Amino acid sequence: PTLLSFSVKSNCKKFVTSKRIIVIIIMGTVIDSHFLALTAIVTFGYQLLFFIVTALLKFDKVTDFAGSTNFVILSLLTLILKGSWHWRQTVLSFLVVVWGLRLGLFLLMRILNWGEDRRFDEMRSNLGKLAIFWIFQAVWVWTVSLPVTIVNASDSNPDIQAQDIIGWIIWSVGITIEATADQQKLIFKNSPENRGKWCNVGLWGYSRHPNYFGEIFLWWGIFVSSTPVLEGAEWLVIFGPLFLTLLLLFVSGIPLLEESGDKKYGNVAAYRHYKKTTSPLVPLPPAVYGNLPSWFKAAFLFELPLYNKNLPKEESLGWYRAGSPGTKIG
Repeated sequence: PTLLSFSVKSNCKKFVTSKRIIVIIIMGTVIDSHFLALTAIVTFGYQLLFFIVTALLKFDKVTDFAGSTNFVILSLLTLILKGSWHWRQTVLSFLVVVWGLRLGLFLLMRILNWGEDRRFDEMRSNLGKLAIFWIFQAVWVWTVSLPVTIVNASDSNPDIQAQDIIGWIIWSVGITIEATADQQKLIFKNSPENRGKWCNVGLWGYSRHPNYFGEIFLWWGIFVSSTPVLEGAEWLVIFGPLFLTLLLLFVSGIPLLEESGDKKYGNVAAYRHYKKTTSPLVPLPPAVYGNLPSWFKAAFLFELPLYNKNLPKEESLGWYRAGSPGTKIG
């Protein structure tokens, strides 16, 4: 009996030890040295939660809020878990939190004020398309967050350098432009006298999408500020701001809004004049942009052909006065 008891206890200890080893291996995988697996799990879990809410309740007003606040969660989570609280880590995390909360709350209040999100008109009854959207949003959050994730995971803590200051300045300019553009458009759209018109006031008179320019600019600022601690493969975090830039230029940002605008106002001469004289992204005076050659606009200022593919042909608009707000004269 004594021998049997010893054998059972020995096996139990081995089982417990093996279990602990498995747990340690799993935790080591999740909380890896760069927090890549951890942030991926948290991101997909957070987005899955909102996907379930959207799919079951047909409630899509929290979509943009879920995306923006996910950035806040990742920056704070990695900062706290590392526990180093280096100046660079703290500042970059703070910048991401400020951006994420401002944008998330702004978009939430806007959609609650305006009503349903038209992007989901075809998705509400199509679970597959809805799932793809949420998966893509998770990829967007995780990828764009890479610079701050790697900085917060780093043991390196060099003195504040020129890149840090430059990056913070770029971020400051970017968020100022984005926030100002958002507010200007909100005020414009909420005015009854502007119903049915496109926004061309303030920054929107210098760029057709100044809010996107600001967002792209500030995330490149985050990347620049992260460079003093990057080593070897860590430089791949450049895919964060690069992914965001390509996404807004070619996929879900500017192309969708240009298509929508062209379908609504494409027959209005003043709108066509606005497009010809207003930069699609980088803010420039209309007098300057309007006189630049087409090849220069396409090569350096992102005036891409896909932004005009839904615009009616010039020859079909002969009965509209050039520069007028679409008044029929013939």
